[in-house]
Amino acid sequence: ISCSIVYFSIYPAPQVSTAVVEPYNSILTTHTTLEHSDCSFMVDNEAIYDICRRNLDIERPSYVNLNRLIAQIVSSITASLRFDGALNVDLTEFQTNLVPYPRIHFPLATYAPVISSEKAYHEQLSVADITTTCFEPHNQMVKCDPRRGKYMVHRAVCMLSNTTAIAEAWARLDHKFDLMYSKRAFVHWYVGEGMEEGEFTEAREDLAALERDYDEVKII
Repeated sequence: ISCSIVYFSIYPAPQVSTAVVEPYNSILTTHTTLEHSDCSFMVDNEAIYDICRRNLDIERPSYVNLNRLIAQIVSSITASLRFDGALNVDLTEFQTNLVPYPRIHFPLATYAPVISSEKAYHEQLSVADITTTCFEPHNQMVKCDPRRGKYMVHRAVCMLSNTTAIAEAWARLDHKFDLMYSKRAFVHWYVGEGMEEGEFTEAREDLAALERDYDEVKII
């Protein structure tokens, strides 16, 4: 019996960073899981942080605030697995409909509306309003400019779309990794735990290849 493996991947943001080595951990984890997941939904803590500040008026969002919003997004994405409906999809259909090539398996999630419980009582949003809001970049779960990317397939609400613009997130993460690794900062921590320094290089090269994969798809 074949089954699809779906990941929800949370990537770090400097505003709520708890460890200076987060870029290392993100690159190493992505490299390790890249060939073992069929579809991976990225969530960028920086994007979530900005949504909490802008839409919910939370001046300094905590991990509790971020996690509650992420939980709502995960709940929406998996709703069709948990409830009956004529148009519901299973995990295999996520892969079939959103993943054109094996390594290009990071759909962009956009969620709307994100409003506080106080506003929810008196703000009446139509389906058209919510749908329009889903196409606004500031409601994306990953910071990237979809105008610079190419959509792979048609998108829907809770909007899940596979766009090459998400490569911007990899580029940011790779840049943070490079800044630290060029000085070999904190690498001794990992080597002390049994890793080899070559694993860092291998992981970074794999992410560089992933960026190139997205660039190649963009020009097809």
